[in-house]
Amino acid sequence: MDFQAGFFYVFAALLLFAAFKVITARNAVHAVLYLMLAFSQAAAIFLLLKAEFLAITLVLVYLGAVMVLFLFVVMMMDINTEVLRKGFWRHFPITALLGAVISVQLIVVLWFGFPQMTVDPAVLTRGMHVPGHENTLELGLLLYSAYLYPVQIAGVILLVGMIAAIALVLRERKDSKAIDASIQVRVKAADRLQVLHMPPTPKPAAAAPDQAPAAQAKEGQP
Repeated sequence: MDFQAGFFYVFAALLLFAAFKVITARNAVHAVLYLMLAFSQAAAIFLLLKAEFLAITLVLVYLGAVMVLFLFVVMMMDINTEVLRKGFWRHFPITALLGAVISVQLIVVLWFGFPQMTVDPAVLTRGMHVPGHENTLELGLLLYSAYLYPVQIAGVILLVGMIAAIALVLRERKDSKAIDASIQVRVKAADRLQVLHMPPTPKPAAAAPDQAPAAQAKEGQP
C-alpha cells in the first residue's frame, strides 16, 4: 500500500466518523461543526483524486459560506432539541426505510450504471494531467452543456433555501429585543430625553449643638 492509499483510508475514516457524529450529536452547533469536518475530509479526498477544482469549491462554498449560514440560522432560531428528540423513535421506522431505499439506489447506480467506463492507464500514470486539457475547463463545459438544466435547478433550490432561512430569522418573536432600523434613524433627542422643571425645595436649617438639649427639654414640657 502506497502513501496515497494510506491517506485515502485516513481521510475516509475521518469522513465516516464525522458523518456519523452529525446525525448523533445532541447539540445542533456540534452537528454543524462535525459537518464542517466531514466536508474538509471530502475535499482532501478530491485532492487525492486530482480534482483540485472540486476540492477548492467545496472549501470555499460549503465551509466558507453555507456552514456560516447554517450556524447563523441555528443560533438565531434557538432550536429546542429536547422537543425534537421526543419524536425520534416514532419516526425512526420511516427514516430507516427511506435510508435503505436511497442506499439501494446509490448501489445500483454505481454498480450497474457505469459498466463500460474505462480509464486510460497512461492518464493515470501522468496523474490525470493531460496536455491541452484542464479539469476546470472540462468541468465547466459539462456543467453548462450536458448538465445545464440540473445546474439551474440546483441554483434555484439553493436560492429558495437562502430566502427561507432569511425569512425564518426575520420573523417576529415575542421574546425578541430587536428594534426597527428606520425608527432608530429618525429618532430625536426630545423623544429619548425629557427634562422636568421642579421647584427648589428649601432645606431646614440644622440646630446648633449647644441649643439642641434645650430645644429637646422645651419640647418635653406640657
